[in-house]
Amino acid sequence: MEQNFNLYHIFYTVAKCKNISGAARELFISQPAISKAIARLEQNLGATLFLRSSRGVKLTEAGELLYAQVERAFLAIAQGEEQLARMQKLGIGHLSLGASATLCKYVLLPILQPFVRENPHIQISISCQSSYETIEALEKGSLDIGLIGGPDTLHTALTDSQSPHPAERLNFLPAMEIQDIFVTTRSYLDHLKERIPSDTHLSSRTVIAESTLMLLNKENMTRQYVDRYLSRENLTASRMIEVTSMDLLIEFAKIDLGIACVIRDFVRDELSSGRLVQLKMPVSIPRRQIGFAWAKSGAIPAPAQKFLAFFEAWEGRTPSPDRPHR
Repeated sequence: MEQNFNLYHIFYTVAKCKNISGAARELFISQPAISKAIARLEQNLGATLFLRSSRGVKLTEAGELLYAQVERAFLAIAQGEEQLARMQKLGIGHLSLGASATLCKYVLLPILQPFVRENPHIQISISCQSSYETIEALEKGSLDIGLIGGPDTLHTALTDSQSPHPAERLNFLPAMEIQDIFVTTRSYLDHLKERIPSDTHLSSRTVIAESTLMLLNKENMTRQYVDRYLSRENLTASRMIEVTSMDLLIEFAKIDLGIACVIRDFVRDELSSGRLVQLKMPVSIPRRQIGFAWAKSGAIPAPAQKFLAFFEAWEGRTPSPDRPHR
């Protein structure tokens, strides 16, 4: 195919120049080499392509037919090269990201805003889905980068039967450290005190035991991480509400529906204003990392490399525990 392409290139150039000497100058090869290439192409096709005269060459009817198709092909190649150069110059590309709705809202969006401003020609698609679905998409290659819990969360939530473990199949770049906490309203705690006998010591364990505890659903990776903590500390509640969104947990807690387990960084405004209060526990839920993950197998696309490099240089990369982003 490569040899045929060279022959067609020589044919195309001769037809444009209408003489062999002009084609030789354009192609930087000798006139005999061009004549030999044309003769070989004519032999391969079984047709005469040029009529030769002292004034140059002229396409035959067969040559005209072939030239129309070859010209279209070379113009398409030139357009492709032009588009590729333009894409590289402007940084055009596609980046696919995956994250849960909560991480997308509180962590990904603040990073995307300056990234998009700096890279306006990169097309971005975002899949809001569970961390399990994000991990699966990363391993299948249908997603470039996922925002998920770090190795500590993965090892807690995923069973040992999965071999090799996803944490071993993915590269991981930490984004921030988060703290799961229990929050409610001051009025909910006051009403709870009224229901508990006066001689009962009002410890955090008692409060949890007598309250409505609101958690994410059992399929959620964060929920499984929290469940391990509750089991380890032997904490149980009299009633349980499960929801699919941390935003709902926060809103339910604000209307005195119970005690919600949320990420502290995502309720900092409510805590500072007093709309929610944190329930102090004897043993805190261990802090954990969230960050960007991508598959170790295969090459990472240029837009994904640009995003990771941007994030590493981003001034909000190492936020304080009380303020995760600008």
